[in-house]
Amino acid sequence: MARILLADDDSAMRNALEVSLTADGHSVVSADNGADAYAILAATPQKFQALISDVQMPELDGFALAAKAFAVSPSLRVVLMSGFADGFKQGNDPRLAAMLSKPVSREALRAALAGL
Repeated sequence: MARILLADDDSAMRNALEVSLTADGHSVVSADNGADAYAILAATPQKFQALISDVQMPELDGFALAAKAFAVSPSLRVVLMSGFADGFKQGNDPRLAAMLSKPVSREALRAALAGL
């Protein structure tokens, strides 16, 4: 399975996703904002196969985090999530594996991570 970096400022959502991903056999490292997630990724980009991030977070939003993540790890699979109807209005980067609406179902996560 994959080593996944998970970024979400909502602790309940982050914990639920971490439990679900771990139950599916993935190894998960969590961050509660985009800046911390980027620091973790930049220090060890080869360790992660995927980044799952909320769109709206303090310090560094999901779109900015994705752009910076692709710069240090071009092959990283990036999945963005939003609980807001307008959460994805900033555009659709073709490198994104998926853009999921919250609450995210386990099946949607599995589909976005298929093949890792």
